[in-house]
Amino acid sequence: MNPLPMIIATIRRHLWTYLLFTLVVAIATGIGVAITSQEAALRKGSARAADKFDLIIAAPGSQTDVVLEAIYLRPGTVPLLDPAMTAQALNDQRAKIASPIGFGDSIKGSPIVGTTPDFATYLSGNWAQGRVFQSETEAVIGSAVRLKMGDKFRPSHGMAHTGHDADDDHDEEQHNVDLHVVGRMNPTGTPWDNAVIVPIELIWRVHGLPTGHAPDSQQIGRPYDPARVPGVPAIVMHPDSINAAYGLRNVYRTPVSMAFFPAEVLVKLYDVLGDVRTIMNWLAMATQGLVVLSMLAGVVAILSLHRRQFAVLRALGAPKAYIFFCVWGQVVFIAVLGALLGLLLGSGIAIIVSMVFTNSTGISLPAIIGADEYWLVAGMIVFGLVAATLPAFLAYRYPVIESLRAG
Repeated sequence: MNPLPMIIATIRRHLWTYLLFTLVVAIATGIGVAITSQEAALRKGSARAADKFDLIIAAPGSQTDVVLEAIYLRPGTVPLLDPAMTAQALNDQRAKIASPIGFGDSIKGSPIVGTTPDFATYLSGNWAQGRVFQSETEAVIGSAVRLKMGDKFRPSHGMAHTGHDADDDHDEEQHNVDLHVVGRMNPTGTPWDNAVIVPIELIWRVHGLPTGHAPDSQQIGRPYDPARVPGVPAIVMHPDSINAAYGLRNVYRTPVSMAFFPAEVLVKLYDVLGDVRTIMNWLAMATQGLVVLSMLAGVVAILSLHRRQFAVLRALGAPKAYIFFCVWGQVVFIAVLGALLGLLLGSGIAIIVSMVFTNSTGISLPAIIGADEYWLVAGMIVFGLVAATLPAFLAYRYPVIESLRAG
């Protein structure tokens, strides 16, 4: 005997109830999928943002704060590196690139970052439009900045912050210097996509600091005059080789400076994320288990209304296996359909969260459903298949005579 017609008829009779159970399973599965996919996306996105920051030199303090400020452009209170050490690092020929990172101004909600032409070119690769800056009055913009090629602007004092209105710059104190946009970077998937990049000499000059060169000099980039270099929040170095990177790290680990690989900091953060992910996974699994158990309780309640129907089938000679699979198939329908819908729902949630996170931080999160998410859905289905045996077993264990009398 084929139990499929019986399964379809029962589901049709209680369609809205079964759809509600399916929706609950889908929501529980979707939450689990979204959590695991976003944790993996955060790892990939944050690691990619730090790819081109090989070695960072800064004043002694919190490495995490330096990474958040220099790489992810989050406003902070990082102390300035000693000027003498700054000059030594910037002029160090053992690094292909030794670039200061300076902050303090913004334009239309985008932070203005002072650095060197070679580092800006290194970040962008090829230029989407135009070229790199060649003087203090030129700027290049990230791919997401709300400026256009050729635009002229005056930087506003103070760092950009989340939720900054692009039309409110007139309320900020502006520096008396006109800059114009000469280049646009390729998308990097990092917070630098929303940055306006200018020569570090401009940042120093507008804040009343020496520029690292003679007062009347228009030079940008190294070599710098050690007597005219102010302190900076951080210096990014791009060494020639791994050996050179370790050598430079050892050189600049001094009482007045620290040198570290950003990957070292990210590994520590990932350890914390890993602990959080484990907890969230267990919570998601517990939620899914409770959802399935609640679903089973509801299905058992529905099936109790059909005890007489099953009793009649058994009295007519229907085998126990037929009754078993009639009930088992109904629960499997909920578990499988709910888990598959949950995969789609979780994918949608992950995409939305990634978009919100990217707009908020500038870090591009690849919302990709991978093996972990598929295993999660498969586990939900397997759990449903196993759990479905309980109401199925109960259905054919009902005594026929008592079930007929109950009807």
